[in-house]
Amino acid sequence: MAFQLGEDNDAGMNEMNLIPLIDIMLVLMIIFLVTATVANPSIPLTLPKTTAEITTPPPKAITVSINAKGEIAWNDQVVTLDDLARRFQEEGKADQKPTIQLRADKESRYDTVAQVMSRASEAGLGDIAFVSQN
Repeated sequence: MAFQLGEDNDAGMNEMNLIPLIDIMLVLMIIFLVTATVANPSIPLTLPKTTAEITTPPPKAITVSINAKGEIAWNDQVVTLDDLARRFQEEGKADQKPTIQLRADKESRYDTVAQVMSRASEAGLGDIAFVSQN
């Protein structure tokens, strides 16, 4: 005597049941969310107050531009290399040395850029920032 339960289906299982996997993932996500909030609690702090003040204002900035032709400009005023060196010497004698923002055209000669940097270094102005475009 043959005993049979259910339907006579010899094809077997054609697809995987994803519901238990989804249930496990949801439980794990809830555990991680609860753990993350407990692990990083916000602690109330009372930060100390100080009376410190900035004693020196930030240094002024001088813009030196070099175009593709090799012309040099000091804050939008075209100058020669000798005039630039003289101005660097004057600024180098100041108590607070300024920052030099060097803007050089991508087609300008490296020699001109090196000469400007050399003149600034000789005057004691070593804080040079290269300005580029994003």
